[in-house]
Amino acid sequence: KSPKMPIVYALVARGKTVLAEFTNTSGNFPTVTRVLLSKIPPTDSRMSYIYDNFIFHYITSSTITYLCMSDDTSSHRVPFAFLSKVQETWNQEYGTQGLTAIAFSMNDAFSPSLKGLMDRYNNDPGAIDSVSKVKDQIEGVKSVMVENIEKVLERGEKIELLVDKTDRLNQQAFKFEKQSKRLKNVMWWKKVKMYLMFTFLAAVIIFAISAMACGGIDFHGCKSDKRRLL
Repeated sequence: KSPKMPIVYALVARGKTVLAEFTNTSGNFPTVTRVLLSKIPPTDSRMSYIYDNFIFHYITSSTITYLCMSDDTSSHRVPFAFLSKVQETWNQEYGTQGLTAIAFSMNDAFSPSLKGLMDRYNNDPGAIDSVSKVKDQIEGVKSVMVENIEKVLERGEKIELLVDKTDRLNQQAFKFEKQSKRLKNVMWWKKVKMYLMFTFLAAVIIFAISAMACGGIDFHGCKSDKRRLL
């Protein structure tokens, strides 16, 4: 049985400017996060937003936002512990550089750190080895407000996300249709080959029976009978 992977996406951003991100899956959540980032105030805060079957958690500190997406809507402790560790690692590596950095300028260097932390907090129970180790984080999570993301979206943004999701569904439908046609063609050619093989085998069997009845493959017995009749 594969291990549960509650955290599937993470990023570090300044306002709407994404500085680094990592994901181990696919979906339209990059579009969702870009809209969500535009709604997050620059003041220090932490919050969770529900979108479909996913939940987005974020911590904003000194105008830098640390955000992750989880497919486990029942647990907040692990995602916020993960975000706190991301924040700590980011500050150790970059300090205040994120305040002036351009988009994705830290992505190559920091996305492996996001991946490593994501793997650790998803798979390693020792990542949160005791309640006391994350007591402050847990207490903070208790007061985190959880809202449906649609409450902060404007009508145009809702349509944008809906269109993005529809486009993805259309792409998946087109891909499925293309694969179905390819499979249909493969099955048709397989059927044609099978019919040709049966026809060939039938011809060989008829030839063999005729040859045996006429004394060999040169049909000399049948030819002799024909000459006698003439």
